[in-house]
Amino acid sequence: MKNEMEIIFDAVSDNESFARVAVAAFVSHLNPTLEELADIKTAVSEAVTNSIIHGYENLYGYGRPGRCPASRKETNPGKVWVRCVLEGDLLHIRVTDQGRGMDNVEQAMEPLFTTKPELERSGMGFAFMEAFMDDLEVESTPGQGTVVSMTKKLGTGGWIEGEE
Repeated sequence: MKNEMEIIFDAVSDNESFARVAVAAFVSHLNPTLEELADIKTAVSEAVTNSIIHGYENLYGYGRPGRCPASRKETNPGKVWVRCVLEGDLLHIRVTDQGRGMDNVEQAMEPLFTTKPELERSGMGFAFMEAFMDDLEVESTPGQGTVVSMTKKLGTGGWIEGEE
């Protein structure tokens, strides 16, 4: 059986937690392990955060508390799309923005690379997505946006012996 959902929201930091919880709720009927849920929520959080702060440069909410200049409190108009498709035990997630896009996807995916060091970004977003999901693909066109596609096979977590 195939099941799909899509959410569209403003590219503001407050919506990042909504996106990760919505995706977790979407897969909850499959009874994923806590580890699987944590992996999914982390990967979605990283992809959505990248769209917001790098795609649209909406930085409010991502700086150090109390140190966000007034210029960062204004947000650029923009939407983030999160689409999920469940096919059996496979979860496909696509996070899309129509923001700045990237000139060099390979460089952006290198661990510790960040274009926002002033925000104390670790540059580990793509590394986390890659580690927590079974497949990761990133497509980006400068001036047109970015699509992050991830796949996770559910039901691969450890089982307690004797549990029914």
